[in-house]
Amino acid sequence: MAFNARLLNGIGVLIAVVEAGSFVRAAATLGMTQSGVSRSIARLEERVNVRLLQRTPRAVTLTAEGRVFYEKVSPLLTRIEDAAGEASDTAATPKGRLRVGMDPQVSRLLMGPRAKDFLQAYPEVSLDMVARDELGDMIAEGFDAAIRFGEPGASAVVARKLLDSRVVTCASRSYLEAHGTPKEPRDLVNHECIMFRNPVTGRPYRWRFIRGAKRVTIKTTGRLFVNDGSALIASCIAGHGIAQTIDVALRSIENHGLVQLLTSWPDQTFPLYVYYPSRHQPPAKVRALIDFVVAAARM
Repeated sequence: MAFNARLLNGIGVLIAVVEAGSFVRAAATLGMTQSGVSRSIARLEERVNVRLLQRTPRAVTLTAEGRVFYEKVSPLLTRIEDAAGEASDTAATPKGRLRVGMDPQVSRLLMGPRAKDFLQAYPEVSLDMVARDELGDMIAEGFDAAIRFGEPGASAVVARKLLDSRVVTCASRSYLEAHGTPKEPRDLVNHECIMFRNPVTGRPYRWRFIRGAKRVTIKTTGRLFVNDGSALIASCIAGHGIAQTIDVALRSIENHGLVQLLTSWPDQTFPLYVYYPSRHQPPAKVRALIDFVVAAARM
C-alpha cells in the first residue's frame, strides 16, 4: 500500500476520536467540523478496507479489527509527533506560568517535595499546582497539563501514559505479630484490610495480584475506609491492618516499620498519566514538567 499524507491524517483523526470518545469532542479538539471528522474516518476505513469504529447514538467504540489497528498505529504517531517536535523546537526554553492539575498523590509524593528543584532548573517558569480528586474541565479552567495516577476516563483532552508504579501490599510488624503473615493472596480474606476508595467512583479499589500470566482478584474486607494516601499509610503504620499502595509512596518501607507482603506476586501496577489539551506537541514548559515528574517517580 502506497503511503500518502491523507492516510496519516486519517490515523490522527481516528486516534482523536478514540481518545475523545465521540466525533463531537474529537472535532472540537482537532478544530474540525463533525462532518469533516466523519468523512476522514470513512476515507481511512475505505483505505484500509476494514470497519474501524462501531457507531451508536450513545457512543463510538473500536471494532475488534479497529482495536488491533489502533494499538499498532497509536504509538507510532506519538513517536512521529515527538520527533517532529524535537527537530523543530530543540532550542525552546521553558518559560511562563505553568498551571498543573494533580491528584493529591502526585502533589504530595512527586511535586511538593521537589517543586524547588523544578523551579531552580527552569528559572523562567512559575509553577501553579492545583491538587484535586478529579480531572475536571482542563480547557475551561485554564490548565496547561494535569498529572494523575490511575486509568483515564472519557475526556476531550489527550492522555499519555508516563509510567507504571508497582503496587505494594504491606503491613506493620505489630499487626503481623498479632495476626500472622499471609503467604498467598487468598489468605487475605482472613485479615483486616484497609480499604482505599477510588476518589472518582467512591468505591474501594479491588485487590489484584499478578505473577506473569496469572491474575488473581481477592475480595478483601475491612472496617476502615479511607480516600487519602496519607491516612492509608498512617493507619497501616499504626497496626490497624494490611494495606495496598504504590511503591512511589513507600520508597523505604523498613523506615516506616512496614513489611512488604506477597512479594512473589510482583507484577500488579498502577499507571501515571499526563493530560494536555491538544494533540499538538505540548510546549517546552509542559515537556520539561513531564520529564521532571518521570525522573522523580523513578528515583
